[in-house]
Amino acid sequence: MPRVKRGNVRRAKRKKLLARAKGFYQTKSKLYRSAKESVDTALKYAFVGRRRKKRDFRRLWVVRINAAARENGLTYGQLISGLKAAGNPIDRKQLAELAIASPAAFAHLARTAADARPAPVDPAQA
Repeated sequence: MPRVKRGNVRRAKRKKLLARAKGFYQTKSKLYRSAKESVDTALKYAFVGRRRKKRDFRRLWVVRINAAARENGLTYGQLISGLKAAGNPIDRKQLAELAIASPAAFAHLARTAADARPAPVDPAQA
């Protein structure tokens, strides 16, 4: 078998990895082994962060919707169940945006949700 020396391939691979580590602190951007570990860790955190971002935004939207719903005399759960009962398919991102940008339109939706909600069941009579 012929001997493989890998000069250009190895150099390109290392150069690419060190380019990814650019801006890292001290040896983590200079030495290959340290840079490799740091880049692997950074990629791991990036992967986790992309999923966490979705959770964080949904939590933010829920907080905003709840605040706007309470201004209109409903809780978040009552608003969502009322909108479902009214057959109004609007997602939380749009609801949160509507609550901030157009409070009057949100108030109209809240009234619609309040009217569509079923009457609460009294446990004493059940």
